[in-house]
Amino acid sequence: MKRNLILAGVGGQGLLALAAVIGEAARSMGLHVLQAEVHGMAQRGGVVQSHLRYSDQPIHSALIKEETAHLILSLEPMEALRYLPHLTIDGAVVTNSAPFKNIPDYPDEETIEKEILHIPNHRFIDAVDLAKVAGAIQAANMVMLGAGAPFLELPLETLEAGIRTVFAGKSEAVIETNLRAFQLGLEASKAAS
Repeated sequence: MKRNLILAGVGGQGLLALAAVIGEAARSMGLHVLQAEVHGMAQRGGVVQSHLRYSDQPIHSALIKEETAHLILSLEPMEALRYLPHLTIDGAVVTNSAPFKNIPDYPDEETIEKEILHIPNHRFIDAVDLAKVAGAIQAANMVMLGAGAPFLELPLETLEAGIRTVFAGKSEAVIETNLRAFQLGLEASKAAS
């Protein structure tokens, strides 16, 4: 088993926590895990992306070449578009539908959607609204984790355990909110398939 993931977003959206949960879940199963991150101008809403690879065989590079990513999991739709050349022919794109318009020439939302709709395996998830339902807008990253879960080839219980581990320093209420957000994202992804 081998999975190559590109996680994408902008600073402040919780992408690194998202990567940490997936990495923790994969490690808990005894898989080899490598990750490379680019933070850009993260504090100012700049690009943040992570290449995350896990496998039952040793991995020799954390970087993912074009046409080898099994999943692009994006917290922002334009950032999903940016990484489409990395996707395998049968890969999936799961993106938050809510844009973070942090540049003056942000592309037209319909243009972005049309490009992503060309990918047979895609999901547009309103992570912001679902995070509000879960109890905290900050949990949008865990909504997206749930939405991407069907493509990760990791058992749901290991992802939930990963949430508990990564957020262990937070209150039980925060952990429960993130677990609810994960479930809402999973349900939305299944409903969209």
